[in-house]
Amino acid sequence: MAKQKLEPKPWMFPKPAVMVGALVDGKPNFMTIANCGVGNYDPPMIFIACDSNHHTCKGIRENQTFSVNIPSADLAVATDFVGINHGHQVDKSKLFEVFFGELLTAPMVGECPVCMECKVVKVMDFDGDETFFGQVIAIYVDDQAMTGGKPDVRKIDPLIYSTSDKKYYRLGDEIGPAYSLGKNFKAKV
Repeated sequence: MAKQKLEPKPWMFPKPAVMVGALVDGKPNFMTIANCGVGNYDPPMIFIACDSNHHTCKGIRENQTFSVNIPSADLAVATDFVGINHGHQVDKSKLFEVFFGELLTAPMVGECPVCMECKVVKVMDFDGDETFFGQVIAIYVDDQAMTGGKPDVRKIDPLIYSTSDKKYYRLGDEIGPAYSLGKNFKAKV
């Protein structure tokens, strides 16, 4: 199979588009990022990576907390608005129905089907870019995004970002059950 060699870039496919929340000078603020992922399973940790000049980063450093809000594809316009407007210039505190959980300093977006509040446990600096590792303290999921007491990715309908073409997408069809499909694999000999 022919392949093209490209410059090294952090291109993971897909990437979730999430809104990260923090209190900045006592007001809720949000930024949109796609550099977010699982940092650890137990204890549960999420990492977010971004330019340290983001207004939201000031609040994360100040309070040592942040939220990760997973928007549905229906929130693409609002999510993009949050991403293209800087918190220094636009008051994002009234864009959404904001709520707080246990930490009291990690504002969450009520319109997002999944919201996680995180406590910072580690910060890594990479020449002006910061990666925050946050322990997940609590997860809040809309009732209508659940099936059988568990979050349902089809009902969440998460917004997906594609780095290479800078477009938003939504998930496609189910392929089959994990931890089972591989039982049918036959290696090429």
